[in-house]
Amino acid sequence: MTPPVFPVQPAVTFYGVRGSVPCSGPRYHRYGGNTSAVLLEVPGRAPIAFDLGSGIRDLGDQLMHGVAAGVGPVEIDVLLTHLHWDHIIGMPFFTPAFLPDTRMTVHGPEQPGRTLREAFHGVMQPPYFPITPDEFGAGFSFADVGAERFDLGDARVLSRWVRHTDPALGFRVDAGGVSVTYIADHGPGCVPTDPDDFVPDDVVELCDGVDLLIHDAQYTKAEQDARPHFGHSSVEYAVHVAAEAGVKCLALFHHCPNHGDDDLDAMLVHARDLSAKRNGPEIIAAHQGQRLELSPGT
Repeated sequence: MTPPVFPVQPAVTFYGVRGSVPCSGPRYHRYGGNTSAVLLEVPGRAPIAFDLGSGIRDLGDQLMHGVAAGVGPVEIDVLLTHLHWDHIIGMPFFTPAFLPDTRMTVHGPEQPGRTLREAFHGVMQPPYFPITPDEFGAGFSFADVGAERFDLGDARVLSRWVRHTDPALGFRVDAGGVSVTYIADHGPGCVPTDPDDFVPDDVVELCDGVDLLIHDAQYTKAEQDARPHFGHSSVEYAVHVAAEAGVKCLALFHHCPNHGDDDLDAMLVHARDLSAKRNGPEIIAAHQGQRLELSPGT
């Protein structure tokens, strides 16, 4: 296991960057194959994780290394965008959740007619899985979230509904002098009457001027046109959102499992060209294991 990194400035680490399903093989060597899991660390406070995809298992292993080294019990908040499998599949394999001293809260989208805990019970029970959420440690809890503002200690969180095939949230976190927005699943085709270039006010509010926008960029334009109601974005739309909102850096995210390393390299070149033509933000393509240090006040 990798020793824990103690941040001296705010940082984001990508533990999973894929969408839809985990994948492996030589085509995925550089960008990685784990599904959505991202960690935001700010000095002096508990870390905040975005989503519970298969990448969350690796984060759990790192945190367990810290426990073994005597760092202390795990404290973490999770901002969960929605309950599709690729965003929750890592939850039963996040080892710290089962420790009695862990303090962990999953803040996720409120569900029609049932609580978030009840929704998790629906998929984490026999015969689908051999354990249930009741087996998590005493310090584990769920919090139902809608479109609202709330505080996690000194971190300010904004949550807004975004366009997807099922209820899904986007999150903005302002903490430690930096701002990070995470919109993992979001696409313009879910409301057929919306123009292709329409950016909802809620999305602009989430993204407005942030230091880092982590945004769904699963498809090429041709792929998005062929799947207009799948609830995902093309690279073109992700760049459009980032430019409209005046973000400083856009991380292309939720990579399609059909796209290998070379495909993503080409999509990144295309995205940077699009952004340069409209004086848009810096563009990166998120890869598994990547760590970005963010400078407050820049």
